[in-house]
Amino acid sequence: MLDAVSKGTDEALYAANALPDTLTKAQAYGIYGRSNVDRWIQEGLIHPVKKQNSSSKKFIDRLKLEAVARASNRTTYLPVADR
Repeated sequence: MLDAVSKGTDEALYAANALPDTLTKAQAYGIYGRSNVDRWIQEGLIHPVKKQNSSSKKFIDRLKLEAVARASNRTTYLPVADR
């Protein structure tokens, strides 16, 4: 049920242009954690790309990133300090 509500909310915000299509790597790090994002990139699950008119910033498709994050079961693991 929670996934359905989250997906519906995301779709409504996306349709209203309230959410960006892409996130910078820095934004993705802030939301999902540097180690998770770097691991997903290394595993080929997401692919950061440069926009044509952008400087050196790399962007990640927000919807793909969210799908990978939802499918990741590692977010339920305990942090190293709590193990």
